[in-house]
Amino acid sequence: MEQVRTAFRDECARLAEILSGLDAADLDRPTRCAPWTVRDLVAHVSSGAGRLVDMLAAPAPQRAEVDAAGYFGAAKFTPEVDAARIDSARRQARQRPGVPAVAADFARAWRATDEAVAAQPPGRLVRTRHGDAMTLTEFLRTRVVEVGVHGLDLAEALDRKPWLTPTAADVVATLLTAGRSVPAGLGWDSLTLIRKTTGRLPHTERERRLVAESGFRWLSFG
Repeated sequence: MEQVRTAFRDECARLAEILSGLDAADLDRPTRCAPWTVRDLVAHVSSGAGRLVDMLAAPAPQRAEVDAAGYFGAAKFTPEVDAARIDSARRQARQRPGVPAVAADFARAWRATDEAVAAQPPGRLVRTRHGDAMTLTEFLRTRVVEVGVHGLDLAEALDRKPWLTPTAADVVATLLTAGRSVPAGLGWDSLTLIRKTTGRLPHTERERRLVAESGFRWLSFG
């Protein structure tokens, strides 16, 4: 748990720092997560970062049924779920018109989650809004993925170098590969691995060949 919580805190603190330094025009930049702008994508990330507060206030399920890898199954990416996710973020974004409000909303969300997590006993279970019963640690792992990977999308939209923190990169990369080693011939560091396997960077012809020859596989969202 502590490794995952540290990664969550590190990545959220870094994103909060970035958000506080934006200007108004930055919020309206387009992102690769169309039709979202930066403003919309930050609203989505804020909502996801704060989701554990209500989950931890609810009764715990009897047993865990899904891990972090299983959470990112196809049911989370149906057209209906995608449409609801897009609309929810855009509605939330409209309620926070300026940079100070956007930055403050994200800061409140992640800090409230961190405080709620700190108060929980070991082995705490939670139920997601999709009905998944998970350990708190496994769900928090999905939050690191959400903040970290969408942080890459925000960095791209803002024309900045990726700011993914080492602790978050380790958590995300381990989840994507199920802890397996990347074939040495690929020469990927953690950041490159995450960008390549989540579609943020294209594969070269050589990389496709090495992946096919080695049988290397990674978690595919949806």
